[in-house]
Amino acid sequence: MKLESSAFSANGLIPPIHTCDSHKGSALANPQDISPALIWDEPPAGTQSFALICDDPDAPGKTWVHWVLYDLPATTRELVESVPPTATLENGGIHGINDFGSLGYGGPCPPSGTHRYFFKLYALDRKLGLKPGATQAKLLTAMAGHILAETELMGRYARQK
Repeated sequence: MKLESSAFSANGLIPPIHTCDSHKGSALANPQDISPALIWDEPPAGTQSFALICDDPDAPGKTWVHWVLYDLPATTRELVESVPPTATLENGGIHGINDFGSLGYGGPCPPSGTHRYFFKLYALDRKLGLKPGATQAKLLTAMAGHILAETELMGRYARQK
């Protein structure tokens, strides 16, 4: 499988609209950032669902989780820009909780320097059946032994000062 985005290229810079900087100086009350569009190709035979994790291994102290999404239907091949931060998506996908303490996508917001953000897509041999709000740790535990394939897309970002 190959994972791509129309918003940024592999190893490229993530546009500010997909980060916390998109809210600078605005009156937007919604703390969620706009998730980038993602697209992927055919998964292996036997795929029953997909899971997605976006994290920042360069965060101080620990890897910071920006997005947890699971039980996406096996027929899914893309996520459109600005996935709503609802517990359950229209297609049946389920949001976990990120390290900002909310459901859905929380964009890059590094305290200093340029950080790397890994969007990791997993093709799974079953639906996981986790309730909304699962953590990355719970998702990884549930996926153990069920990953048929995985791919990732890395983007970079430094705060706009």
